[in-house]
Amino acid sequence: MSAGTPRSIILLRHAKADWAQDSDHERPLAERGRADAPAAGDYLAARGIDPDLTLCSSAQRTRETWKLVVGRLPRRPRTVYEERLYEASLGELIEVLNEVSDDVSTVLVVGHNPGMHGLADALAGSAEGDALSRLSRGFPTSGVAVVEFAGSWKSVEHGVGRLTEFWAPHR
Repeated sequence: MSAGTPRSIILLRHAKADWAQDSDHERPLAERGRADAPAAGDYLAARGIDPDLTLCSSAQRTRETWKLVVGRLPRRPRTVYEERLYEASLGELIEVLNEVSDDVSTVLVVGHNPGMHGLADALAGSAEGDALSRLSRGFPTSGVAVVEFAGSWKSVEHGVGRLTEFWAPHR
């Protein structure tokens, strides 16, 4: 693929998690999260979103979310459980995206707030319809943002993309 190839970044915030656990990293999904995550997978499948690569935080709640989402997709993409996505800053998230190989056209990132919200907002130099307005009201659990751009993954930076979709199960 050339560096001018259209690319998509799919941002998926983990589903609703329980609070009463040993450590934040090991928090499992709550009952509502186990119901909402498959809905996010159904949304992705219905929209024809077919990632080549999934980068998933190593936290328990993101791994559980991904397991429930991927079961709804037509095919399972290559999945990398990435420790750096847990508690990642905006700069760290962009750095991880900059490392993606240019033979990948669509990446799905399963992560946490405030990172997913901040990344969607930072990358979206423009938006379709009212997607940016809806994003400004928050990025709920199991929410999905789709940012499209053209260029190399090394060119991912503030304002590079267009927010084409924003969806959440309870909005």
